[in-house]
Amino acid sequence: MENVVNKKDLAEKLAEQFGCTKKDAQAYVNAVFEEITNVLVDGGAVDVFGFGKFSVTERAGREGINPSTKERITIAATKSVKFKAAKALKEAVK
Repeated sequence: MENVVNKKDLAEKLAEQFGCTKKDAQAYVNAVFEEITNVLVDGGAVDVFGFGKFSVTERAGREGINPSTKERITIAATKSVKFKAAKALKEAVK
């Protein structure tokens, strides 16, 4: 069985650990994710020491083939979020 934690669960754990309300903890969690998103949208990177680095990568446009019609199509360039785990996180997961 896989252990999945969502934002609500994170907020509840923060509220327990720091003795704040669940509402305040939810606001803190949302603020962190919003700031990470804003930095990435602006083309920056977020480096959380001991956890990892979030960055934006660009995928070049390319030609592909529509599998149902076998017609050649042009696939537009896109941006994607990349996460590289820090050494400490990799070691902790082992």
